[in-house]
Amino acid sequence: MKPVIGVMPLWDDQKDSIWMLPGYMDGISQAGGIPVIFPFSSDEQELEQLVDLFDGFLFTGGHDVSPDVYGQESLPGLIVSCPKRDRMETVVLRKAMNADKPILGICRGIQFINAALGGTLYQDLPTQHPSDVEHHQTPPYDKHAHSVSVITDSPLYQCLGTDQLPVNSYHHQAVNRLAPGLSAMAVSPDGLTEALYKPGQRFLWAVQWHPEFSWRTDEYSRRIFKAFVNAAAAEEKDRAVSFKEGSKM
Repeated sequence: MKPVIGVMPLWDDQKDSIWMLPGYMDGISQAGGIPVIFPFSSDEQELEQLVDLFDGFLFTGGHDVSPDVYGQESLPGLIVSCPKRDRMETVVLRKAMNADKPILGICRGIQFINAALGGTLYQDLPTQHPSDVEHHQTPPYDKHAHSVSVITDSPLYQCLGTDQLPVNSYHHQAVNRLAPGLSAMAVSPDGLTEALYKPGQRFLWAVQWHPEFSWRTDEYSRRIFKAFVNAAAAEEKDRAVSFKEGSKM
C-alpha cells in the first residue's frame, strides 16, 4: 500500500477557489506516495477525521502567514494573508503532530510551522533583513539562486550527504526566531534558517526553498520528497499492523 499524503491547498482570492501547483503532487508521486489535495474546512471534527485518514501532510507555499499567528502587528501594505487557511492549518498541524504523523513544510510551510509552534517571522525581508543574497528569484524557478550550509549533525545532512547545498529561492518572509523545540538544519549565507526539524517527532521537516520546482532536475530535491514519503510509508505500515492486531482481539 502506498502512503496517502494530504497536500494543503493553495487559495485564489480572486476566484474564491482552491488550486494546486502540479510540482507538489508530482514530487510526492515520483517518491512513491499518493497525493490528495486537502479540502478547505473550518470544522475541527471534520479536520480531525481527515487527519486520521492520511499518512502524512505537506504544508505548501502560498499566502503570507498572518502576523496574528505569532502575535505581531502587520507591516502596512506588505502582508497578503489568508486567515482561513492559517486557522485550518493550525488545527491540522496540531492534530498531525499529536498523532506523530510525518509532516513536510515547503516555503510558507516552514514559516507557518515555525510561527504556529511559537516562533516569529521576518514579515518582509527587504524591509527587515536586507541582504545581497537572492531570496526572490525570477523564472525559471528550478535554477539555483544561492547555496545553504547544511548542519552536519542534522537529519538533512544524513539524507543528502553534503554540507553545501545549492537551492532555488522565492520568498519575502522567513523564519526569524526559531520556535521552542525546533532545530535548524540549514542556514543561508545571510544567516536565515533555511531548513528545520523537530527532534523527537517521527518526521517533521521544513525547507525554505522549492523542491516542487526542482525535483525533476535535482537529486537532492528528490531525496527530500523520498525521505518524507518513506516516513509516511512507515506510518501507514504501523497503522495497518495495529488494525490487524486489533481485529484479532
